[in-house]
Amino acid sequence: MLELLTVAIAPGLALFSYFYLRDQFAGEPSKLIFHCFLYGALLTFPILFIQYVFEAENVFQNALVKSVLFSSLLEEFFKWIVLLAAVFRHIDFEDPYDGILYGASLSLGFATVENILYLLEFGLGAAFLRAFLPVSSHALFGVVMGFYYGKAKFTEKRESKWWLAAALFAASLLHIAYNASLYAYDNLLYGAVPFMLFLWWFGLRKVRQAHQLSVSHYHKHTPY
Repeated sequence: MLELLTVAIAPGLALFSYFYLRDQFAGEPSKLIFHCFLYGALLTFPILFIQYVFEAENVFQNALVKSVLFSSLLEEFFKWIVLLAAVFRHIDFEDPYDGILYGASLSLGFATVENILYLLEFGLGAAFLRAFLPVSSHALFGVVMGFYYGKAKFTEKRESKWWLAAALFAASLLHIAYNASLYAYDNLLYGAVPFMLFLWWFGLRKVRQAHQLSVSHYHKHTPY
């Protein structure tokens, strides 16, 4: 059991460490980062319950709607609403790159618990594949959502709502595309793997852009 938990948790910790260490202005880690991870972990259970109820009631007859659209939109909406309610106006949200840290932490909390539940049911055989696909994809959805939260936080108020909408839209669209790549191709080399390479490119591009925004924010608000 200890080995399984270690394998299930390790990818999330490794990915978060990667994004955290890229923060040029990182000081002492904020408690909010840990709270976001916990929020994401706790989100797993209501999301799984809602999915179970919809499955049991056979709400969606179309497999594409159920497997691709519904699960993607449900998961990203819950993450988005938690970031809006618990993080967006928090005092520890200090620069644009913080949005990426909080978004990634929240998503990795969800992905880690989901990974534990999956490996408990199916064993360690799929651990490497899940680290590369579901865990990494959730982290990158969180990065993209967090990037737009950073834009919303440090922009004029009248523009903020559009960046918040972009946070939900972009993460949901990427999640839908990822699920569609799994749905459309049985061979991962034709679907999920190429999409993950694109997702890493896109996510790291947002990381670089967030760095630039944070540098600009730092110089703007640092007295000389």
